[in-house]
Amino acid sequence: MSALRLQGALLWGREGLWIGLRNYSSAKVKEEARKRWVLEQAELLEVLEARVKQLQTDSVSELVTEQVSLSRSGKGSFFQAASHRKVAVPSPARNEPATKSNERASSQPSRWIEKLNKEKSIKHKRLLRLEAKLERVFPGSGAKPIPKQSRVAQEAENIKERTAEERCKERTMKSQPLQSPKGRRGGKKVITIEGCSVAETPVPSEVNQEMEKRIPIWEDAKENLPLEGEDGNQHGNIQLSILSYLDTCLFLRQPERAQQCLMFYHRSHFRRKLLDIRMYNIVMHGFAKKNALAQVGSLFRLLEEAGLKPNQDSYIAALGCMGQSNVDPCVITRCLQQLKEDGFHLEDLFRDSVYEENEVEMAVKAIRKVIPEFQLLPPKQEPEICSVSLLRDFYKKEKPISYPKLDFTAKYLRKQFQKQLVMEASDTVTINSVEADKPLTERTVQARALLVTLRSRWRASLLQSLRESKLHLDLKKTGQLNLYPFLCVLKDEEYVDILMRSLSALPPQGESLLILARELGTKVYNKYIIQKKSRSHLVEKIKDIYESYVQLLAKDTQPDHLLPREYWEKLAFEAGCAPSLVSKECAWPNSLLVQLGLHLVELLVQVLKMESNLLTPGLEQKLIPVLYHVYSFRSGRQIGFIRPHPILTRLLLEAAETTLTFDSFVIPMLCPPVPWVSPHFGAYIFTPTKLMRYMEGAIQHQLLLNRCPPGNLHPVMDALNQLGNCPWKVNEAILDVVISIFNEKGNEKLDIPPPPSEAPQPASHFPGSGGPLTKAAFKREVARCRKKAVEMYSLRMDALYKLSIAKHMKDQVFWFPHNMDFRGRTYPCPPHFNHLGSDLTRAILLFAEGKPLGLHGLDWLKIHLINLTGLKKRNSLKERLAYANEIMADILDSADHPLTGKKWWMNTDEPWQALACCMEIARAVRSPDPATYISHFPVHQDGSCNGLQHYAALGRDVVGAASVNLAPCDVPQDVYTVVAQQVEVFRKRDAEDGVKIAQVLDGFIGRKVVKQTVMTVVYGVTRYGGRLQIEKRLKEIDDFPQEYVWEASHYLVQQVFNSLKEMFSGTREIQGWLTDCARLISKSGRTVEWVTPLGLPIVQPYHRSKSILVNSSMQTVNLKSRHDISQKPDTVKQKNAFPPNFIHSLDSTHMMLTALHCHRRGLTFVSVHDCYWTHALTVDVMNQVCRDQFVELHSQPILDDLSKFMLQKYCTYLPVEWKSKKSLEYRRLLQLLSNVPEKGDFDLEKVKESTYFFS
Repeated sequence: MSALRLQGALLWGREGLWIGLRNYSSAKVKEEARKRWVLEQAELLEVLEARVKQLQTDSVSELVTEQVSLSRSGKGSFFQAASHRKVAVPSPARNEPATKSNERASSQPSRWIEKLNKEKSIKHKRLLRLEAKLERVFPGSGAKPIPKQSRVAQEAENIKERTAEERCKERTMKSQPLQSPKGRRGGKKVITIEGCSVAETPVPSEVNQEMEKRIPIWEDAKENLPLEGEDGNQHGNIQLSILSYLDTCLFLRQPERAQQCLMFYHRSHFRRKLLDIRMYNIVMHGFAKKNALAQVGSLFRLLEEAGLKPNQDSYIAALGCMGQSNVDPCVITRCLQQLKEDGFHLEDLFRDSVYEENEVEMAVKAIRKVIPEFQLLPPKQEPEICSVSLLRDFYKKEKPISYPKLDFTAKYLRKQFQKQLVMEASDTVTINSVEADKPLTERTVQARALLVTLRSRWRASLLQSLRESKLHLDLKKTGQLNLYPFLCVLKDEEYVDILMRSLSALPPQGESLLILARELGTKVYNKYIIQKKSRSHLVEKIKDIYESYVQLLAKDTQPDHLLPREYWEKLAFEAGCAPSLVSKECAWPNSLLVQLGLHLVELLVQVLKMESNLLTPGLEQKLIPVLYHVYSFRSGRQIGFIRPHPILTRLLLEAAETTLTFDSFVIPMLCPPVPWVSPHFGAYIFTPTKLMRYMEGAIQHQLLLNRCPPGNLHPVMDALNQLGNCPWKVNEAILDVVISIFNEKGNEKLDIPPPPSEAPQPASHFPGSGGPLTKAAFKREVARCRKKAVEMYSLRMDALYKLSIAKHMKDQVFWFPHNMDFRGRTYPCPPHFNHLGSDLTRAILLFAEGKPLGLHGLDWLKIHLINLTGLKKRNSLKERLAYANEIMADILDSADHPLTGKKWWMNTDEPWQALACCMEIARAVRSPDPATYISHFPVHQDGSCNGLQHYAALGRDVVGAASVNLAPCDVPQDVYTVVAQQVEVFRKRDAEDGVKIAQVLDGFIGRKVVKQTVMTVVYGVTRYGGRLQIEKRLKEIDDFPQEYVWEASHYLVQQVFNSLKEMFSGTREIQGWLTDCARLISKSGRTVEWVTPLGLPIVQPYHRSKSILVNSSMQTVNLKSRHDISQKPDTVKQKNAFPPNFIHSLDSTHMMLTALHCHRRGLTFVSVHDCYWTHALTVDVMNQVCRDQFVELHSQPILDDLSKFMLQKYCTYLPVEWKSKKSLEYRRLLQLLSNVPEKGDFDLEKVKESTYFFS
């Protein structure tokens, strides 16, 4: 709590980063109060003891004298720092009186001594009682006597002297491990009891034996501090703000400003706690570049004052500065000597690739002044061995393996890389809108001309106001944080460009102030990172390596037996650099992004003006604001909104501008992505991208990845590289049909949203009766129409973006770089246009590489078409193929006349993909030889309720496995239909008993009504969420009486859950076990962590809410974070999310295994989670690989391994008292984690024979 208040106290001022914090947890307050009490008691005892000593002993006074020493006396001594010593000087003049006092005190004890002895006696008796209590709990333990030291005094001393890291360890681990670091199981153990160390024999034998059985040593869990104990997390947000400020000052080449800020915090012992070694090093590098050796030396002395030890980065800065100046070689020698004493080696200094070349060059120059023969050794390639048992054979490579090539030449790929480089360097891409084909009217021309005039004027006003605000901020040079450097990292014109683009993209209903501010701050940050990378030499290195990297992918080069990651690493080491070519990036915290964005939004609102009679010249002219700051209620909370004036909205609508501007990362890549080689490097060239995406403020995922051995991340990175290397192209025939409908007011049935002009208008009379609406009814009608208009605008703009990007990429080949969420599920990085999109987006995409259909390819196309219709879910593949042949006339008619024919394709579940498949089938059957027809069309194989498949495999549930097609059968088992039938049985029984709602539902319970709830119940959907899903489906049924929707959905969700409980008993047992484990773990104060079978570490980032208040003159914005690791875990969220997240991590593991083995066998493979795509020619091969890898995955003891990992992670530390409440919870957790649900008798090998496992 104190750290949170400190942030609000330090970062203040209107121009500064005015951030206050609110914490709703009282745990830290109690902890602080306890510490204060301990310190007060300790101080009292110290006073008493000092008084006694004064009365009993001779007096010796200490005089502090300052002695300047030129010899080494501490860190920074090679800069000849002064040191201070205390010298004891006896005071003979006072010896005799002191002796007399001592004699008097000895002969007649004073009440001071009596009070002190009484206090010590009480404390000692308490400890003796505690010793006796422990002896009763563990009889015969032979516990040694407890020292007579006061617990209060000892704990106070600990609080005073321990470092922040040690205190953090004690908060999270209040007991010693059961097992010593060397792994010995015998001997005595020490249990820490609130400051007192008690020698203890081993815990009861049955517990020890159980632990020995259940807890093998897992490298991923052994000796790992909880994430809550990571250094720097206590003040993470403030530290990141300070780091960001110093980093931007360094970027601006203003180390003096950075030093001023550093000294502001360093001078105060209270504020100094916020500083760490990184901040001193940043300022050191700034002065080193300016050849200011004196300032670098002073920073080393500041490090010593702060109690920090210089690291490698510190010595690089010092040596780099010495290399630029004519410093005495003796100074360099002392520096190297101190470096060695601190445990560093010269060879290790330059292993990090984040240093700029001139820094390394100057440091080497300085070293060679005293060691002429010193040579900078190139980095050695030390291959990391993958320890994942599932893929040991995959990475062995005992035989040469030939991986598939792309169907492009090396010259073409290099040319595309240059285009991508230019696009990312420009940061934005402007493309033509699909609405550009509309005819121009006179009003449109006038509106566009007026907009040009207004924007020119607004741009000039913003530029002037921005410069004035910067000047005002620059005058306040107090050392406190402010926004000035963040407003200088770009050119003034670039800030104005960002503001003008945001103005044009503002929706008519406005945007949340928080969202708009964050977007603006993020745009500034992204552009800053691009400029920072451009200034370094890393981009040139990436370019050089990529020039050679394309030889692995191109069809006109010799094959290499390496994966993309392995080949990149090889090329990087040959070039003399590390594979991960990342610069020193300091991520701006969310509060800083919002603060910067708020400042820019204020400029927009205060500066932009326009005439009130722009569209009505006859009215009186006056200047009015273009934007308004208003408040609106959302979910009972007051939210600030920025809304455009209706005149601007109407002007933009009439202008109908034909261009759209996007950030460069929104557009698919024009070349194969840079392969992932580390959690920080991969995908794009300039754009900052992380291997694992996470929510704002969540840092625990990155901490876990940094801890993880690099070899364990290789399978995940290789799978992402394989998915990202798949080239795509646009299906032009489908795109043309979609655009024609889009420009003709859309079609909601076909998922093409109509324009906002088609939004409903509020009715003034009741339908049918014709009577006027009451005031309340009219308000509800207005709100309904407004909500519908907002939804229509949002959907329309989403479709406009997708179609415009697709049209822009129409004649090009492109790639989707991938990363993953914290569960391991993969996603394309471009947000709008990708294959994870809707039916319409998927239909527009084709594989850029084509393959012949072969003998069975045409049959797979026909089966795929019937799958898309949703008509033959319960029929066999042969029956689906026969049905496709029966309706061939409709298929060909749909392909030839999609908008004027019978329109059979419009009545399917996935109409646009069905139409695309119809066109592909038509081209294939009309070709001279369908077997040789080159098809680019992706064919899908979808898992049959994949979450339940994983549960059934985990529990070897025979009944559940048969229901989700793990067992072979003649026709597919549709679990959704089975559940619907079971619900219908319950409904009939209730209807006969006279239940009204059961009678109303007669004839309305079908597969579609229950499908979504059944599908998501294994992913943690609650009864409330399931009711909303069913309610939505019932509203879609035209004949269902809408007045019964709520009651019917409430009834049905209960019956669906009852049906699933009967059908999947093993599934519910595993789900319950996972839920209970997460509940007890989170109640113990820890977040739930596990490691996937592929070695990916996962942590659930759900914590109690923390609010950060960011103030501005416009509004105080409340930033709520549920991912801050300084807060306690959210028990409800942890336990509800663990089962679905665990299953998601398993389906992601299965997909990645399939991707890697498909790549080895030369297949084109992509996925949409549990839906796998490949060419029609290779569907049979992909099906085989998919089944083999599922069996291989679930042949691992997944639940047993999870149990062992959690026992090692959460049950290695005994509670303080064996009969306390915490001890009971500990034993419950130990027992629960040890009791893994029993498995059934299902034979996993049967999955390999199941036709409908994926179909």
